[in-house]
Amino acid sequence: MKVVLVFAHPEPKSLSASLRDVAVQELIGQGHEVRVSDLYAQEWKSEVDRADFPNWPVEKRLVAGAASNDAFHGDALTSDVKREIDNLVWADMLILQFPLWWYGMPAILKGWVDRVYANGFAYGVGEHSDKRWGDRFGEGNLAGKRAMLIVTAGGWEEHYSDRGVNGPIDDLLFPINHGVLFYPGYEVLPPFVAYRVDRFSEADFEAAATQLRDRMRAIETTAPIAYRKQNGGDYFIPSMKLKPGLEGASASGFSLHVSKSKAAPF
Repeated sequence: MKVVLVFAHPEPKSLSASLRDVAVQELIGQGHEVRVSDLYAQEWKSEVDRADFPNWPVEKRLVAGAASNDAFHGDALTSDVKREIDNLVWADMLILQFPLWWYGMPAILKGWVDRVYANGFAYGVGEHSDKRWGDRFGEGNLAGKRAMLIVTAGGWEEHYSDRGVNGPIDDLLFPINHGVLFYPGYEVLPPFVAYRVDRFSEADFEAAATQLRDRMRAIETTAPIAYRKQNGGDYFIPSMKLKPGLEGASASGFSLHVSKSKAAPF
């Protein structure tokens, strides 16, 4: 497989960077091709502004979605964004790796999504009608590719459990897994999450590294999270509400959008 890993941590000597190296070395050892986008090392520009759309008329009010669409279809995106889009087109697998900061991804990675997910590329594609509502949530330009998260968290695993004070980790990561990865078509693998990383001993690191190597060996065969496809018949169009009778006895919230009959093993 061709794999692109987008890495977002400011410290080159961090535990996150060490885990990144473990993942990359294992992937290469398994015969995969790997490209790494180290956002801090690249001094990635996070914010979307007029500089992203040099052909947008200066006298015209900036409408980011429309400007993005014009720039994408007019081959006028900036060179850094074009490079990242080329990586996504090239890759069979996308890995986003980041520390969990304030229950989400670091700003620099959110800025990568904001800028690289251009209108006409990652969204705004497909037919909008009474039968379809665009090619998204399981369809789109990135359909047929796989994606997953590698996440480090300072809290205990119990803190991110169903009854944990932080809320279930699957709920916290749902906006990324479902809204950033599944939306443009990726098959989303269950995330790899390392907990209590601020207190890691050498033995803790070796245990996490072993688990991560195992996940990297299985990236081609791991069953994806069974998110429901938007146009697969489970939702009313155009309201995009789940049809009754599909939720199961105990499903609620985000879990409504996962088919329990096809649960992933991780």
